[in-house]
Amino acid sequence: MDLRIFTEPQQGASYDDLLRVAKATEDLGYDAFFRSDHYLKMGDGSGLPGPTDAWITLAGLARETSRIRLGTLVTAATFRHPSVLAISVAQVDQMSGGRVEFGLGSGWFDGEHTAYGIPLPEIKERFDLYSEQLEVITGLWETPEGETYSFNGKHYQLADAPALPKPAQRPRPPVIIGGGGKKRTPALAARFANEFNLPFVDIATAKAQFDRVDAAAREAGRDPEEITKSSALVVAVGRDDAEVARRAAAIGREVPELRQNGLAGSPAEVVDTIGRWRAETGIGRLYLQVLDLSDLDHIELIATEVARQL
Repeated sequence: MDLRIFTEPQQGASYDDLLRVAKATEDLGYDAFFRSDHYLKMGDGSGLPGPTDAWITLAGLARETSRIRLGTLVTAATFRHPSVLAISVAQVDQMSGGRVEFGLGSGWFDGEHTAYGIPLPEIKERFDLYSEQLEVITGLWETPEGETYSFNGKHYQLADAPALPKPAQRPRPPVIIGGGGKKRTPALAARFANEFNLPFVDIATAKAQFDRVDAAAREAGRDPEEITKSSALVVAVGRDDAEVARRAAAIGREVPELRQNGLAGSPAEVVDTIGRWRAETGIGRLYLQVLDLSDLDHIELIATEVARQL
């Protein structure tokens, strides 16, 4: 089971905060450091010092780490033109020596779009735009050097693009797709995804969606085992009940709710919960949503008392 640290910097984190967590992630043996791609806090709190850009952050971390994978859950298709995004991600992949993983979603948080004047189309148009972005970005990366790439879609038109620079990973970095849509989302995953992620749902919901992805993969002529299945869950682990309660309170959550909807409790309890996820859904990867980025002891506890038992 791969364990990855997943952060939400829009809730209030500087680049230096993220760097400390990323270095701890690497030093403690985790598989990867991921972050969200948002420009506005959600819920209570000031959000200070303000948002950081996902790909600028990852570019910096690419030069200050050496082993961990780096990526987004997930970049919003509404934020960037796909050609510009393809160039940015390819450059970060080069800067990291080929450690980038590219999560892309359609975008959803209307508050940040309104706050920053970013258009958020209705869901059907947004999904059409998202589908074209996947085709453009992967098409640019996979075009052989010396050849050009053209695309004539409803939302994007490219004419004889040189399709440079190339990412370090060939033909491209792994693509992560996720979401609960029952038809178009599994079909896109079957076509483009190296990994399918379903965050913050229960085991039964995850299994049903993973089954849809497997069916879509078989229909597209792919082996479903080619697509890694993963989930993201908020985490609050403690050596005793008091420590669990303190960590839950620090992120504004209740322990019983976290035990039901996330990964909460003693290391042994969390290992058991992960075991149920593995047995019932077949996932091979978990993103641990760490919301208190000042609590590096939490990350160390999970590494020493949970990861070693998996």
